[in-house]
Amino acid sequence: MHIAIAGNIGSGKTTLTTLLAKHYGWEAQFEDVEENPYLDDFYSEMQRWSFNLQIYFLNSRFRQVVDIRESEKDVIQDRTIYEDAYIFAPNLHAMGLMTSRDFDNYMSLFHLMESFLQPPDLLIYLRASIPTLVDQIQKRGRQYENNIRIDYLNRLNERYEAWISSYNRGKLLVIDIDKNRFPDNPEDLGEIINKIDAEINGLF
Repeated sequence: MHIAIAGNIGSGKTTLTTLLAKHYGWEAQFEDVEENPYLDDFYSEMQRWSFNLQIYFLNSRFRQVVDIRESEKDVIQDRTIYEDAYIFAPNLHAMGLMTSRDFDNYMSLFHLMESFLQPPDLLIYLRASIPTLVDQIQKRGRQYENNIRIDYLNRLNERYEAWISSYNRGKLLVIDIDKNRFPDNPEDLGEIINKIDAEINGLF
């Protein structure tokens, strides 16, 4: 079984991935942040490094999904390949931070990769307002995220909502992070677990 968690920067994907992996005994697959050689450069000079960063993520996540399906284990994944293609790359292109030539090349590669992939059995989307995202980004204190602009987060949120509203690849569970503070509240985490159990068991 392949469970994936989607959501904007600071929405709590890694935390929820860790908590659910522990609860269910699933194997956790995390986003390659610490080893990513482009992140610092990207946040310092987005236009120069946007294409490099997105190709790195695309390659990393494609390998991750292939490994998940080949392992035949129950895996929970922190962020999906779809978010790169439908949120981050188009946003960079729209902001003038990725050329049309690079964007078209990127999307062509993504569609080729997608033809070889199965979507997750359940997608969990963490919906959060900008104040919540900013608060959680500040709390974790990653240096390369200090330069993230509010309008950048807002653009991403708009694209996430558009993508989720038309998502039809499989089961979808939406969690409102403004109301559900699962990292600090066991009852809120229990509510998420109950909803996942219902989805997995096909109760609704």
